[in-house]
Amino acid sequence: MAANLYQSLADEMADAIHSGRLPVGTRLPSLRGLAAQRQLSLNTVIAAYRQLEDAGLVVPRPKAGFVVSPRLAEPTRSLRQAPSLATTQAQQLMMARVLAAQQQPGIVDLAFAGPRGRRFYPGDKLARSTAQVLRRAGMVETYARPNAATRLLEQIVRRGPRLGLHTSTERLVLTHGAMEALQLALRAVTRPGDAVGIEAPSYFNLYPLLSNLGLKAIELPTDPRRGLDVDAVAAQLERGALRAIVAMPTVHNPLGCTMPVAEKQRLAALVNHYRIPLIEDAVYAELQFQEPLAPLLKSFDEDGWVMVCSSFSKTLAPDYRIGWLDAGRFAADIQLLKFQSTGAEPRLLGEAVGAFLEAGSYEHHLRTLRRLYNDQVQRVRALIAQYFPAGTLATQPTGGFLLWVELPAGIDTGALFEQALARGVVFMPGQVYSRGARYRHCLRLSCCQELDAAYVDAIATLGQLACALRGA
Repeated sequence: MAANLYQSLADEMADAIHSGRLPVGTRLPSLRGLAAQRQLSLNTVIAAYRQLEDAGLVVPRPKAGFVVSPRLAEPTRSLRQAPSLATTQAQQLMMARVLAAQQQPGIVDLAFAGPRGRRFYPGDKLARSTAQVLRRAGMVETYARPNAATRLLEQIVRRGPRLGLHTSTERLVLTHGAMEALQLALRAVTRPGDAVGIEAPSYFNLYPLLSNLGLKAIELPTDPRRGLDVDAVAAQLERGALRAIVAMPTVHNPLGCTMPVAEKQRLAALVNHYRIPLIEDAVYAELQFQEPLAPLLKSFDEDGWVMVCSSFSKTLAPDYRIGWLDAGRFAADIQLLKFQSTGAEPRLLGEAVGAFLEAGSYEHHLRTLRRLYNDQVQRVRALIAQYFPAGTLATQPTGGFLLWVELPAGIDTGALFEQALARGVVFMPGQVYSRGARYRHCLRLSCCQELDAAYVDAIATLGQLACALRGA
């Protein structure tokens, strides 16, 4: 009953904030005053205010109690630009700076897109699952065959319909993380010199991967709320400019957006019409905030021209490095490439994850993660609104734990990176997500660690430095 009371009070006040009846900066009634007014217990009011704070709707202020948080606007303009050949040298130099900074002792790392802490992974349960599998005779005395973890393959097939994915064990390839899945898919459908369409901004590791394979990256405009511009893709396909496409239609990295279902249908129809392979990166798709989950682009694929890459690194077991690929019509070629390059994935780890999924614990874990990340993203948005310069914009992700922040014009996040590093803070500058200076005023923040005092201080430091740069 008490839980219903505080939830009802929190919902009522959240609605007043969203509707504007409680404008930004409004001081809320004191805890004791509201408890007396509503004839509620003090603990009920404290719980409601705490929930509003976790959602980023209110912030505590010294001697003022709780006030309605500043609100961040989203980037609303399309990041539309002429498609261009992407180069990697400047991006690689900046990425090397980020990786080196992350190794320094005492750094507060806001860059790494990997959850850290026991809250984010069911480590004890997975360890028990692994120990049970390990006790089986012969598990570690023989080489694993390709796709030997049959229990895991069956569980991927069983879980697929939650995302509109209807696959089979014959179409699946187990890989060493999603990056190997992506690499195998590209090797199967391209040759050196081919052009591959990618989103802009796009996952930073795509650029060196394409370069190492001798492929040209053609950046395609991507909207911060609606994702990949399908009209731009259609124009490129009509000209015959692309040999393949790599995209994240569901919970994009770094933007956090998800393409509307109608746009996914259009894109799937296009690649099937032109017979152009599309590699769908779905590593964050299970971390969507909405229920039911939005379907993958693959669910609208008619003839197998869409492949899906994913893994369990972001949700379950990062160090197990278990990825998978639904290879569509290219399954036989990719299975051979996998065998020729890295052979097979460890059966022990695959079977342990398969047993964990089979036990039914994974879905409960995912529901907990979705709520946690949604709360953390909103709290970090509120911190950005509080500390960053006026005019700062930040995406409103549809899932995951990443925020794309757009600073006012004139603030160079390359310079901000160096100043923040001197203060013990590292983040991902926008420069690594595209060629040239297009996103030099942008940055990406991760919200997948404990939002403790050190984290809050790091956000405040970034905001203060950005304000100083704007003034300069």
